[in-house]
Amino acid sequence: QVQLVESGGGLVQAGGSLRLSCAASGRPLSWYNMGWFRQAPGEERDIVAAISRNGDNIYYGDSVKGRFTISRDNAKKMVYLQMNSLKVEDTAVYYCAAAGSAWLRAMDYDYWGQGTQVTVSS
Repeated sequence: QVQLVESGGGLVQAGGSLRLSCAASGRPLSWYNMGWFRQAPGEERDIVAAISRNGDNIYYGDSVKGRFTISRDNAKKMVYLQMNSLKVEDTAVYYCAAAGSAWLRAMDYDYWGQGTQVTVSS
């Protein structure tokens, strides 16, 4: 299995930027497709971005396209989410997750971090 720990969340003004990091331990990160999800209070957990095992394929949710960038470094066992032009509606708990096969739905993911809070103020 793999253990995931997110960091980098915080409070930022609208229009600002944050970079989330996800540190993995356990099995090689290259075994997994990786995703970032977010969940606001009272809302479902939605996919933000996902990246395939070798980084060749990337998916972004419609609401973050052009603003967020997902990347990974398998050697360092790290996954990143660069978030630019943040909006108030980006406020949520952000989760890093690992999937063995399919990768676009929360139910596809087997391992989850504890989450990191991102709050965007107006």
